[in-house]
Amino acid sequence: MVAPIINSTTTEIIYPESDGNPMADNTKQFRWIVTIKENLELLYAENPDVFVAGDLLWYPVEGNNTIRQAPDIMVAVGRPKGDRGSYQQWKEAGIAPQVVFEILSPGNRLAEMQRKLSFYERYGVTEYYIYDPDRIDFAGWMKTDDRLESIEEPQNWVSPRLGIRFTLEPDTLKIYRPDGQIFLSFVDLDLRRQAAEQRADIAEQRADTAEQRAAILAAKLQELGIDPTDL
Repeated sequence: MVAPIINSTTTEIIYPESDGNPMADNTKQFRWIVTIKENLELLYAENPDVFVAGDLLWYPVEGNNTIRQAPDIMVAVGRPKGDRGSYQQWKEAGIAPQVVFEILSPGNRLAEMQRKLSFYERYGVTEYYIYDPDRIDFAGWMKTDDRLESIEEPQNWVSPRLGIRFTLEPDTLKIYRPDGQIFLSFVDLDLRRQAAEQRADIAEQRADTAEQRAAILAAKLQELGIDPTDL
């Protein structure tokens, strides 16, 4: 008797690294995404176990590549830095991004935001923040008893996880680091760096000038037979 041949094939599940959607709909939205993401990178630059990403597909369920979301910015505390094609949660010690940000554009719809809120609530986000730079509107949600509950007073709200503070001004949202330094665009950060370098150069030049004057004075005193060290 010939044993039947059983074809055993396992279909590999592909987790795409792009959903085909643009990172941002306009320059204002893109600028905010980059500013928040890069300032968070700076905040945790010396902590190897905080992963920050922008527009990265997050797959929370192994074996299902249709359950996914790409937050504008996400922070996963307890996960190492490094490049990823996507955030596959089962490969990340089961750790979900704890904090996510969405920057709205005119194309965003209420139904889409509600869908994202439900997704983040279900799959483990503990802090969810939305900013609309056109309407100058800021809102947030905190995880309470397995639900993301709306933050009643977001003005001057401090993120429990990140320690950053949000202040809504009449014309913009301001975000402050735990040390009180404000989040700046990289253009503004570089301008500050250049100004600091210029101040350091001026201070160094002044120190050099003072040193040269002191040396000249000491030489003249020695010519007069006076030991400068005795003064």
